[in-house]
Amino acid sequence: MLKVEIDSFSYSERTILKDIHFTLKPGEHLSILGESGCGKSTLLHLVYGLLHLENGTIHYNEKKLLGPTKTLIPGEPFIKLVAQEFKIMPFTTVAENLGSHLSRLDEEKDEKRIDELLKVVELETFKNTLVKNLSGGQKQRVALAKALANEPEILLLDEPFSNIDTFLKSKLQRKIFSYLKEKNISCITATHDSEEALAFSDKILMLKNGTEEMYGTPEFIYKNVSTEYQAGFFGEANLLPEKLFSSEKASAEIIVFPHQLEISEEKTKLEVTVKKCYFKGTHFLAEADYNGKIIFFNNPFPLRKGNISYLKISE
Repeated sequence: MLKVEIDSFSYSERTILKDIHFTLKPGEHLSILGESGCGKSTLLHLVYGLLHLENGTIHYNEKKLLGPTKTLIPGEPFIKLVAQEFKIMPFTTVAENLGSHLSRLDEEKDEKRIDELLKVVELETFKNTLVKNLSGGQKQRVALAKALANEPEILLLDEPFSNIDTFLKSKLQRKIFSYLKEKNISCITATHDSEEALAFSDKILMLKNGTEEMYGTPEFIYKNVSTEYQAGFFGEANLLPEKLFSSEKASAEIIVFPHQLEISEEKTKLEVTVKKCYFKGTHFLAEADYNGKIIFFNNPFPLRKGNISYLKISE
């Protein structure tokens, strides 16, 4: 089990991470969710051992990981990091890239392993292609396969699907995260993709300005967002007075997602004027004005600009 306790980490005098504490069991997948610059990549580099952690500790199976100041070669051998800058060899083939991480003692075994990895990342037809001739997304998949070559105990992924086409991304995510579960490989993914985090994580750690904003299961995180920052990761969100939906004199504001609102046949406190409608495939997203504030809600059909609607919480 990985145990991370970061009291603080700074570059020069600037604090990047503060009060980050979590554990990761074998085969468990943790997503680090946060905006750019919040410390996601730094956290992965600390776990891997590329950065020295002075104020805090990182343990794996009760053994303290010492970091780059105590090791000849930075980085723990049982951990693999797929960074945003791919460490692949451009002037060799895809197969040669993967083979460079194998033992080379059993050629037949290595060949079988290379074919298995190519299947996981769907690059079978590019086995003998020079890496320099691949697209950015294909190179990213080579880096993923290369990291998996020796079945690490922990895999660290920094925005691992950022260069991959949308139509392939979901399929590849399912294959890779299922493979990690099957092999009992723990995984930490730094991402800003909330759909990925919700669908494939066991736990989510949401960061804001380098500190823990929320931590828990995907279901817990989604159902307990309470600020616009938290809700912003999951699409359009409305921060509305609770009194609009309650007969009591509530003073708090609550987060309401577009799918939680629907048009009421009767007048309600939430009267809006439609400004625009966006086609989303399965529904339309309506953008409306409520007392000068923009409100979003879903509707099964488009609404005309200027349409007056009364909204209620969906049943």
